[in-house]
Amino acid sequence: MIEVTIERKPSAIKSFTITGHAGSGPYGHDLVCAAVSAVSFGAVNSVLQLCEIDISIDQAGDEGGFLQISLPDDNNDEKASLLLEGMVISLQTIERDYGQFISINDANK
Repeated sequence: MIEVTIERKPSAIKSFTITGHAGSGPYGHDLVCAAVSAVSFGAVNSVLQLCEIDISIDQAGDEGGFLQISLPDDNNDEKASLLLEGMVISLQTIERDYGQFISINDANK
C-alpha cells in the first residue's frame, strides 16, 4: 500500500511524504505506482523549475518507495502552493479509483 501524508501550515502545504508500494501489478507493470510517481515527481519538478525555491528532497535509493519533500518555513509562493494542491487532487483521484492500493492522510483537512 502507498501511504501519502500531507502536512500543512495553516492552509498551504509545507511537506509531503509518500511511502510504500501499491502492489497492484507485477514489478515494472504496476500502474498505480507509476501514476503516483508521475504525479508526485511532476509536481516536484514543476515547483523546482517554475517557482525557483529551495526545497528539501529525500528519496529512497534503487528500491524506491519513499519520497519526502519539505518547503522552506518562510515559503509564501502561491505558485508552489497551487502546484502542490493540484498534485493532491490528482492523488485523491487515484485514491478514489484505487483506494485498496493508496491511502492519503491530509493533516488539517
